[in-house]
Amino acid sequence: MSTPPARRRTRTDAERNRDRVLDAARALFAASGHDVQMSEVARAAGVGVGTLYRKFPTREALIEAVAEHRAVEIVATARRLTGAGDPADGLARFLHHMGEVLADDRGMSEVVEKAMGSSEPREETREALLAIAAELIDRARASGAVRQEVTTEDVNMVICGLAAVIRNAAGDWRRYIEVALDGLRSR
Repeated sequence: MSTPPARRRTRTDAERNRDRVLDAARALFAASGHDVQMSEVARAAGVGVGTLYRKFPTREALIEAVAEHRAVEIVATARRLTGAGDPADGLARFLHHMGEVLADDRGMSEVVEKAMGSSEPREETREALLAIAAELIDRARASGAVRQEVTTEDVNMVICGLAAVIRNAAGDWRRYIEVALDGLRSR
């Protein structure tokens, strides 16, 4: 009679560890910037350094994964906002959410920019975010809340400006959003 093969840890455990690593790294990078060491991330996530390096063989791989994880969360929130009752409110809430993420993760954004050359989401995630922004804009245009000539590129410029205001502490980012929204509104 043979013995059953040893059970491997479930995929759920691996996913939970990965999420803990990403959450810990995001919090540490947001608080301490680029100087965070991989061993600090492992300790904060409650995993061994070997586990961390198996999942993320380099700091850059970890930073890229954290940036992607953050972008996916932004996309998920933006998707929920496309169903907002008031189309103008959906666009405003989207911009405010972007501001909150960028302000809370200011150190993280700097780390991503240093490692990857840009803090903008990559490929599919960027396309998904632009598609959702387009939907929010289309709804706002259809309701007459924003001018007909407003485009996704306009909103993308607003977000880039928002990121610069936050990164450079150039004023109240919430005020910046209100001024930008006022410029997009129908007259």
